[in-house]
Order: sequence, then structure tokens, then C-alpha cells
Amino acid sequence: MTDATHGEAGPPGLASALVAAGALSSDWLPSFQAVPREQFVPDRIWPGIADGTQQNPVVDRSTDSETWRAVVYSDVPLTTQWDDGDHDGDGLGTTPSSSNSMPTMVFTMLQDLDVRPGDRVLEIGAGTGWNAALLAHRLGNSNVVSIEYDPQVARAARANLDRAGLAPTVVEGDGRAGWAKEGPYDRVIATCSVLRIPAAWLEQTTPGGLIVAPFGTEYGGEHILRLTVDADGTSANGRFTRSSAFMRLRQQRTDRPLVDAYLHGKPWPADGETSTTTLSPKETDGWLRQFVIGLAVPGAFWRVERYDGGSYTLWLYSRDTLSWATADYEPDRTEYEVVQSGPRKLWDEVESAYRWWSDRGHPGHNRFGLTVTPDGHNAWLDSPDTPVPLQP
Repeated sequence: MTDATHGEAGPPGLASALVAAGALSSDWLPSFQAVPREQFVPDRIWPGIADGTQQNPVVDRSTDSETWRAVVYSDVPLTTQWDDGDHDGDGLGTTPSSSNSMPTMVFTMLQDLDVRPGDRVLEIGAGTGWNAALLAHRLGNSNVVSIEYDPQVARAARANLDRAGLAPTVVEGDGRAGWAKEGPYDRVIATCSVLRIPAAWLEQTTPGGLIVAPFGTEYGGEHILRLTVDADGTSANGRFTRSSAFMRLRQQRTDRPLVDAYLHGKPWPADGETSTTTLSPKETDGWLRQFVIGLAVPGAFWRVERYDGGSYTLWLYSRDTLSWATADYEPDRTEYEVVQSGPRKLWDEVESAYRWWSDRGHPGHNRFGLTVTPDGHNAWLDSPDTPVPLQP
């Protein structure tokens, strides 16, 4: 079996595709060649897709080695664990919890990391160990530390690295705390997404050092953030470089209460206040739009209730369960019914954030950035001097 994208199921085909896409640069090509991806992929994997979060059926090396190899050398992510290890069987689990990341994302993030000879790197999330192996080949075993929360995943990563003849330090622990014992580090890279940059990462990065991490908002959307730690080591600034979709750092996963926590058993619209809007709920959909809205509307999330004919209700919720809103989308309408309840007018907040973005010409992710201090984050457009306005 061959992969249609790469022309052949093997390292040369994948390398050619990554080089042509600008993902695999000449300085990383020797490490790609020396550290084959297949050495870091288990026998049973669930391939993803290049653009999105869809999962495909299991591929088992023991029963179909040709398909397994073709998938391994395709530019797709490979889920290697479901539901924190609680899932058994061939079917899809509920939530992917460990993977071997999409090669394009692996190498573009390594480009963002901009390592130099002698740099010390802290990796948050060992996964299968492939990323740590690439770094160790480039920088040397003694310059790479990878921290992994899941003991089972950490053991597998160590075994993979040992078979590949590499020995970066792999420790089990809470990635939020970093690993000060072997710091400070010139570079920090996370292979899981975060809602907040932990203060320990700043503290353990040398002044002028870089932090590269997938940064998501609770509302939705995620992009790679590239931060430079300031000269005094107490804050960091940087821009978003590209879209991403990583598994969330386990300690930053958020609960999403169900509707009865908001309506308390009362039928909709309960005590909600009804109004109308000319903004279609559909206009607020999409990865970038959700991301921008999430920067401006903290502590909120959404669900969709779909009906026949393409109509749906967009439900908005505050994490504290005190506020909710609905916005009804119907095709061919120009005015849409909104119901809101609670101290926060969530639809008004979402609409205000969307119109702020729209009024500025729909700027892309690369015009947004983040300032990080021990006290929190401030998102901005083009410059820290132009903050994204928080709602309400």
C-alpha cells in the first residue's frame, strides 16, 4: 500500500512531502533520517486526519503491517492511547489522551523552537518519545529533559528511546511544575495544549529563551504560541504562529456542566430574557473565530443542538453555571432569536467580541499575541499596546 500524498510508504516519501511543504528544514533532516518515526509508534494505532480531529479505525501491525507502515509514514497524527489508558478494544474511545503527533506539526514547532548547539530543552509531554528523540539526536542526550504525567506513557517512551539508542532524561511528573532540578533551560516546548502558561515555565527558562506551546481558549480554537522570555525573566511576549489541535494538558482540562446545571429542571426558556440579533450564529463558528472570541470571553463554552433542515440552537454557558444563552440559527433568516439569563449576557459578549474582530478586517492568527506574567495573560492584536478587549 502506498500513501497518495507521499507516493511511497516510507521515510523518503514522507521526507519529500515535508520538505516540499516547508515543514522539514535542512537542519532537521539528518535527525528525521536518523530517528525513524516507526520506532516510536506502537503496533496498534488510530490514524487521524491532516485537517481536523476526526479519528479513523484502528490499524494493527500484527494483522496488516503494510497499512500500518503506510499510515506511520503519512502526514497524520496517530492516537496511541484513549481515555487516560482506561479504553480497551479496537473501537474508538471517548477522548484521545496520547499520540504520535502529525509530522508537519512536529517539525514546524521544532523550527519555532530555533535550537542552537548546546541549548538545553525541556519538553512537556513525552508521548511516544519521538519528539524527545529528535531533540536528543540534534542536541545530545544530556541537553534534553522530557516530563510525562502518565507513568504508562513514560515507560513506553523510555523503551522506545532505548531501542533507538537514545537516552534523554524522561521523568514522571506534573508538567505544570516543569523540572527545576535540571534547569534552567534555553528552550521549553509543550506537546500538549494549555489554557494558561504555567509560571514555572517562565521561571525555568533563561532570559531571552523561547517557550513554544499550543495555546487554546476555553471557548474553542487553538494556535501555536511562540514566547520570548524577557531580560528579567519575569514575563514573556510572543505571537501565534499557526493553527493546531493538541490534547489538553491533563491538569488544565475543564469541566463542562450539562444544561440542567443552568436551567435547574425548568423548561427552556426558563427565566431567560428574549431579544433578537442580526448577527448569524453561524458567523461565530470556525477555529479562528472561536479562538478570537475565546481570547475576549473567558470562562465560557458552547454546545450546539441541531435540527432537521440545517437549523440549530447555539447554547452558550459560563463555567460558573450562573449564566447561559441561546441563539437560534435558521437558514435564510436575517434576524435571529436570542435568550439570555444570568449576570453575564453571554450572547452579547460573543457578539461584541466578533464585531470587534470584524471591524478590524478579520485579522489572522499571526497578528495576535500574548503577554504572560506570573499573574496571568494579556492577549493583544499587533502589539502589546493594543490589548484584546475582555468581555463583559
